[in-house]
Amino acid sequence: MKGFDQQTLHDLEFNQIREWLAAFSIGDTAKKRLENLIPNNDFNTIGFELQRLNEFKRIRVEGESFPALDFEELLTEIRLLPIRNAVLQQEGFMRITRASELVNQILHFFDKRSQDFPNLFALLEHVYFTRELIEAIEKVFDRRGQIKDDASPELYVIRQQISRLRNQINRNFDKEMRRYLKEGFLGDTKEAFVNERRVLTVQSSHKRKVGGMVMGSSKTGSLTFIEPAINIPLNNELEMTLDDERKEVFRILQELTREIAHHLPLIEAYQNLLTEFDFINAKTKLALDLNANLPGIVRNTRIELIDAFHPILWKTNKSLGKITLPQSLILDPNSRMLVISGPNAGGKSITMKTIGLLQIMLQAGLLIPVHENSKFCFFQQVLTDIGDNQSIENELSTYSYRLKRMKYFLKVSNKRTLLLLDEFGTGSDPELGGALAEVFFEELYNRKSYGVITTHYANIKLKADRLPNAANGCMLFDIETLEPLYRFSMGQPGSSFTFEVAQMNGIPMDLIEQAKGRLDQNRVKMDHLLNELNREKMYLQRLNKEHIEAQELANTAREEFTEKKKRIDERLRTQQDLAEKNNIYINSGKKMKTFIDRYQTKSRKKEANTPLMEDVRKYLMVEKSKIEEAKRKVELMQQKPQKPVAKKRKTQKPEEDIYQRDKIVVGSTVKMIETKQSGTVEEIKGHLLTVVFGFIRLKVEREKLMWIN
Repeated sequence: MKGFDQQTLHDLEFNQIREWLAAFSIGDTAKKRLENLIPNNDFNTIGFELQRLNEFKRIRVEGESFPALDFEELLTEIRLLPIRNAVLQQEGFMRITRASELVNQILHFFDKRSQDFPNLFALLEHVYFTRELIEAIEKVFDRRGQIKDDASPELYVIRQQISRLRNQINRNFDKEMRRYLKEGFLGDTKEAFVNERRVLTVQSSHKRKVGGMVMGSSKTGSLTFIEPAINIPLNNELEMTLDDERKEVFRILQELTREIAHHLPLIEAYQNLLTEFDFINAKTKLALDLNANLPGIVRNTRIELIDAFHPILWKTNKSLGKITLPQSLILDPNSRMLVISGPNAGGKSITMKTIGLLQIMLQAGLLIPVHENSKFCFFQQVLTDIGDNQSIENELSTYSYRLKRMKYFLKVSNKRTLLLLDEFGTGSDPELGGALAEVFFEELYNRKSYGVITTHYANIKLKADRLPNAANGCMLFDIETLEPLYRFSMGQPGSSFTFEVAQMNGIPMDLIEQAKGRLDQNRVKMDHLLNELNREKMYLQRLNKEHIEAQELANTAREEFTEKKKRIDERLRTQQDLAEKNNIYINSGKKMKTFIDRYQTKSRKKEANTPLMEDVRKYLMVEKSKIEEAKRKVELMQQKPQKPVAKKRKTQKPEEDIYQRDKIVVGSTVKMIETKQSGTVEEIKGHLLTVVFGFIRLKVEREKLMWIN
């Protein structure tokens, strides 16, 4: 566990995650592995485990018919089978049967899904489909797990003899019981069992009148238990026959054990495969319980959280019916040291712990509760200094402990280290401790380490603002309601809201004003400025949100209008086609009406209607020719060979946006691509620009800006 010491796991409450995992396991082997689960910095191994886990989650989410993992471990059987003349218990054979059936079902499941789930399919390397074990055991045992009568010819004969003896004993006993009952010698219960033998309950006053062997008496002595004399030799014979049965059963099981022992490598493979699936299944159940996903894994050092939840906080709030707000932030080479400031109880520590816990969960091979578009890398080590770690045993104060911890950090930190430092620099004199904390901060920064630091010290916030690869962030605070919002905002330091929090907790205003009067006025003004910046930022965010919502509403209305117009146009075209057809029918009807009017019915001349019929024939021929001509045109259009259309050579679109960004200089007017806010460039350091938006000054990456003039 190099790089992930026990203190880190303790600080980030990883033990709670392990307890949840262990509760989801089936067998002891997987449970012990989950109870001792630790993060790993073997990047290839972690990547393989995460892909395999994500495949199993897909099986569960997509409703695939994966066999139920109902099995018992085979450790006892694996230990006994190599021993010469060892005999497995009946339960052991049943466990082997169930394991073989389950593995066969798993093999059948992956038979046509090996390409869909290649990492899980690789687990089946050492097992194969077979019914030899099952058939060998079924020759001896029935479905209830009892040894069959015909398991061997000898056993069949013995059990037939046992059956005959028991039938004869019962017939004799019933006959004797009826006789002594008629004579009034028996008690109310009539019979009982002593040492598994059926005996008569005789009233003690008549015990000498009943022939047989006395087997005992009741507690009060009023009843005597007597075995009828006629059954004594039969019961003795039955005991010897039962002993013969036990010996034959032992011989059968011993022979079956030797046969099963030839399959020991396969049985060991069953144990390994099923416990591995138990291990993966427990992880999958936790992932489903936490709505966890596999984020994008990147090779370069970068963390991009999108809608990330602290799993323990999320589950706790869910049980209490509370809402948990997700967090989103970025750690990359340009902002690898993040300093988070803001009021106490505002969520600084939980934001930092969210980053740390999700990172070690991921490197322990677990899916994490983030949006699937989030990005994570792997660190060689994650180191923490969180909370009050006083030690009476070692005579360490909080500050002494932190200095020892910092000494260790300075010794091992490198560019693949993630540091999580809570309340950085506290525990000593504020000015002296702040100065030393600033030196530590610079040293860790120079080692190119990644880190998340929470602090109230102004000098640390200022240092983060000056260093090119560090960044400030704050937890937002609603000044109007004097309540923390538990939302993280990147790009500017936050006020501690000391006086606002005091007011919220009922401290009289006159005392607060006295305290303000004793401070350096520049410090008060700076804190006030941070408050105002926070207020302005929240206002702009609200305007931006309203603008986005209005834009979405307009887009929706436009789409609805386009769809409605499309339906109306389609209906209009249909009506026009129908009108044209109706016009043709109407014109044809009018023509036929003229023919009808000309037709003479009263004329006696035979040829009176001949001219009319000739006109009708000509009209029909003309109309028919028009229809045939239209059909020929359609056929010719369909048969006409189409000329091959020359493919237009794609012309590369000029990189206008890149060209415009290259035109940005100090004093340029630019626009934020995402929020459409306009501002003026004040300073340029590499690809990081300082832009003034109204009363707000922000550091923005060049790629996120558009040149205006």
